Amino acid sequence: MKDVDSYLNIAIDFMLKPRAVVFDLGKVLLDFDYKIAVKRLLSRSPATIDQINLIINASPLLLRYENGDIGSHDFFLQVKTESGFLGDFEEFKELFGDIFTPIDSMVFLHSELKNKGIPTYIFSNTNELQIQFIRRKFPFFANFTGYILSFEHRAMKPQPALYEVVEKTSGCRGAEILYIDDRPENIEAGVKRGWHGIVHTSYAQTNSRIEELGLL
Repeated sequence: MKDVDSYLNIAIDFMLKPRAVVFDLGKVLLDFDYKIAVKRLLSRSPATIDQINLIINASPLLLRYENGDIGSHDFFLQVKTESGFLGDFEEFKELFGDIFTPIDSMVFLHSELKNKGIPTYIFSNTNELQIQFIRRKFPFFANFTGYILSFEHRAMKPQPALYEVVEKTSGCRGAEILYIDDRPENIEAGVKRGWHGIVHTSYAQTNSRIEELGLL
């Protein structure tokens, strides 16, 4: 009887334990600050810092770019036109992309999950130029099972269409997915689909919840 109970507990645990872990990128694995790009562009532009900040960080332009409505070169041309940026596309790519610093504790947490054989995915509202920079700069980014990026699918979190891409890409649904994001509205959209969700505030809090779920 004890053996039957043990097998039953294992089966229940398998059903409840997530099979894939989905990570947001910004403020979870990488910190970022658009002020860095604004200040660098300011040194190559006659525009004021407020004007550049509006163009880069507070106008619909970036949202259109991250939604895949415009391509990288068109995004550059529009920024150049509105700001008077004096450089070329190659210079702009570096100035715009280099705004990230790794959150080492979370990068380590991802490596622990990967070493356990758990499939992991990047799920991010982002854009092509910054993803290209991240791929070059941060080796850990290559170590995920898959990538669901807003600009590639013409949809952004928390729109349901992008969550459907996660499920299709991972082959998992509902409680088979654990999702980590710093934005509560994005987590809420996943929880409504039956996903486990962690609103990330610190490594300690996120690691503790992952341990509770039996993944570490």
